[in-house]
Amino acid sequence: MRMEKDSLGEYAVPDDAWYGIQTARAVDNFPISGRRADSDFIVSHAAIKVAAARVHERAGLLDPSWAQAIGAAGMAIMEGRHHDQFVVDRFQAGAGTSHNMNTNEVIANLANVALGGRRGEYRPVHPNDHVNMGQSTNDTIPTAIRLAVLAKLPRLLAANEAFARSLRTVAQREAATVKSGRTHLQDAVPTTIGREFNAYAFTLERCGRRLQDTAIDLYDLGLGGSAVGTGLNTCPHYAKRVAEELSALTGLPVRPAADLSAQMQSMGDLERVSAAIRGLALEVLRIANDLRLLASGPRTGFAEIELPAVQPGSSIMPGKVNPVMLEMLNQVCYQILGQDAAIAAMTQAGQLELNVMMPALGSALFDMMDWLTHALQAVAAKAIDGIRVDRQRCRAYAEDSVGLATLLNRSIGYAQAAKVAQESAATGRPVSALVVEQGLMDAAAFARLVDGAALGQDT
Repeated sequence: MRMEKDSLGEYAVPDDAWYGIQTARAVDNFPISGRRADSDFIVSHAAIKVAAARVHERAGLLDPSWAQAIGAAGMAIMEGRHHDQFVVDRFQAGAGTSHNMNTNEVIANLANVALGGRRGEYRPVHPNDHVNMGQSTNDTIPTAIRLAVLAKLPRLLAANEAFARSLRTVAQREAATVKSGRTHLQDAVPTTIGREFNAYAFTLERCGRRLQDTAIDLYDLGLGGSAVGTGLNTCPHYAKRVAEELSALTGLPVRPAADLSAQMQSMGDLERVSAAIRGLALEVLRIANDLRLLASGPRTGFAEIELPAVQPGSSIMPGKVNPVMLEMLNQVCYQILGQDAAIAAMTQAGQLELNVMMPALGSALFDMMDWLTHALQAVAAKAIDGIRVDRQRCRAYAEDSVGLATLLNRSIGYAQAAKVAQESAATGRPVSALVVEQGLMDAAAFARLVDGAALGQDT
């Protein structure tokens, strides 16, 4: 251990740690979840430190060798190194001061060693005076959250698009597979597997577009507002210049917000992302449950589709296979609904000039995005891509459906068609047989009527 000193006194820090005293205090103060910072968040926060150092070097406020050492340390973190040094629990000091200092200390120690100094001595580079120059937890943490969300967004969108493509592949393959439609979980008019699965894909694609639209507000950064949006201790034109540096580092079209204070007070743009993910999760839940129902069986359920068998389903029932991938997807989506509710509450919980709930809010949003990304990828690969449709069973259900009586509306009227439907339900005899028996239509003509209705053809 090594002893370091801050405004509260001395504290022991592991001798091999790149972090310092304030981080060590936070580790001891917050043994809460055992979960450390999200990797995209670590990278985004380090990028802010690199961008700030470059601006301050050009402004003549930071020694070039110190700025370059800070930049090199930050770039190393951005490349994935030293992430094990970000040790503060996700539930920590309000607003994320502990994480901000964790980053400042790691970068300062890396820079000082590169310049010939020693860990923990903070000479010549100091965590607060130099790494944190012109910054505050107030503006760096919400900026890092927004950047991390922007980093995750393309991955989630790609996973959703791939999931929708898998559904469309089934739809195209089964475009002519006639089946019984169902409304209220009761027999309805005939449709096709293709129409059913195309509708699923369309809905997910629409959710993806709505989610993509949330990115535009995230490009507005409060960085440069420093404490409470005042710009205290920043150099002239800092907000504009640091945004330009961040844009170059991340490839994102970020810009200073028109109101820097607002980006510390309000997390509304992040809540909008959460709400869009909630909307996607609700649709995914609905589709997953439909697929579970369509795959129910194999003897006493619908069994219109068969999902790939990826593992034995029971410890007691031999040969049982369960829809485990879809069950996993359901669990993930329910967790997302809970995280979204927490984000809504934490968005409201900001007070006056700052929302101090940011560490937990960011963590919840990161979880939502990562979990759904991974779940969609796994289910597409291990469930949707391997769906097999039982065409004969689909056809048999369609031909046995009481809903086929609806096809008689134009020829014999609603009231007479209702009598046919009632007789079919009461006797168990198919509508097709009753139609022929009552001389309403021959079997071939009625079969063509069924196919035409299912395929959307004018018969």
